[in-house]
Amino acid sequence: MKTIDRILQRWRIGKAAPYIAPGARVLDIGCSEGELFEHFAARIGVGVGIDDDLEAPRRGENFELLPGRFPEALGDVDPFDVITMTAVLEHVPTEQQSVLAEACSRHLKTGGHLVITTPGPIVDHILDAMKFLRLIDGMGLEEHFGFEPAETPAIFTPFGLDLIARRRFQLGLNHLFVFRKKAP
Repeated sequence: MKTIDRILQRWRIGKAAPYIAPGARVLDIGCSEGELFEHFAARIGVGVGIDDDLEAPRRGENFELLPGRFPEALGDVDPFDVITMTAVLEHVPTEQQSVLAEACSRHLKTGGHLVITTPGPIVDHILDAMKFLRLIDGMGLEEHFGFEPAETPAIFTPFGLDLIARRRFQLGLNHLFVFRKKAP
């Protein structure tokens, strides 16, 4: 990963900070190499990361990274206080989005938070140009499906997740969505 990739990644990861209480159980879907757990090491109680680009499981002091896809790679575990997906939703084909949303709700504690960041469609063009200029590696750009961020609430709210925050960041090019799981 190049320096700009890391800066953009850290910026996205930082958006989860207000929703990760000390000692929280955190699931990071699309965890890359576990950067979120390294960034919040002192705050997180237990972390689990899943990424289909991981070649082998990896353990840290208070986290484990699992290769594979969510939810299949997760198995039967206790629910999480926080689930994060930073720059992941745009990689999920439309026909798999409701499966993802249902699984997030199922693995989230009542009152827990789902934190999602996703770029707007124009970002693909900007990143393509930056990749061409070799300024970034552009992690998984070929997997983007032209996702429209405005669709995010409609994907997750049918599964008992209330939208509690929505804003833009990174000069308005990225979107933050935060959901809270309702009581059954």
